[in-house]
Amino acid sequence: MILYDLLSNAGDRENNEDSVGMYQNEEEYCFVLADGLGGHGKGEVASRLAVETCVTVFAQKGGGEEILNQSFCQAQQAILEGQKEDYHAQDMKTTLVVLHVGESQLRWGHIGDSRLYYFKNKKLVTHTLDHSVPQMLVAAGQIKEKQIRNHPDRNRLLRVLGIDWDTPKYQIADAIAREKGQAFLLCSDGFWELIEEKKMQYCLKKAKTPEQWLKLMEEIVRKNGQGKNMDNYSAVALWLD
Repeated sequence: MILYDLLSNAGDRENNEDSVGMYQNEEEYCFVLADGLGGHGKGEVASRLAVETCVTVFAQKGGGEEILNQSFCQAQQAILEGQKEDYHAQDMKTTLVVLHVGESQLRWGHIGDSRLYYFKNKKLVTHTLDHSVPQMLVAAGQIKEKQIRNHPDRNRLLRVLGIDWDTPKYQIADAIAREKGQAFLLCSDGFWELIEEKKMQYCLKKAKTPEQWLKLMEEIVRKNGQGKNMDNYSAVALWLD
């Protein structure tokens, strides 16, 4: 059985340029989160296009690695076409993180700095690595992972949907077996920047449902974001029981 909850909030901004979505087909699920970028409010268009495309691909074709690849490629194409159709949308781009839950396996992929966190038995196992300047500095040994959150180049992304590519720039993780005790958190940078991983894990141990897990984390996000002109923040939480 899968339990889940979705959250998206504008923070202190007028527009919410984040989008979240999901689709269920019997015991298979698709969860999607995107954080849009671009002027004239078009970031919300880019993120919505990405989420809707991924959900549609999954609904039509089901899961699997090839379907995950198709989701990213078709989302990219939808955004590039949208840029051509609307002059004001020329700069729209978006991050994207997608999780497919199959009957026996789970797969995920991402581009940009929206993250997926994977927990097992209420302990953090791993999370996706950002396609950003600070993450590159971590890889080069110039800064530590914990310094990403307050780095002056935090918002400089190296890969997003909405920029022409010769070869795909998204990353697909190796599939893992579906097991009881797994928990996942998909979230935009407006969320994870304001809550550290140890707090995510602490809230997970206290929570009795994914909804409660999100609420406990959101309280911390809101508290840490006071007086900081909070960005939009979104998250998707799911548990496998």
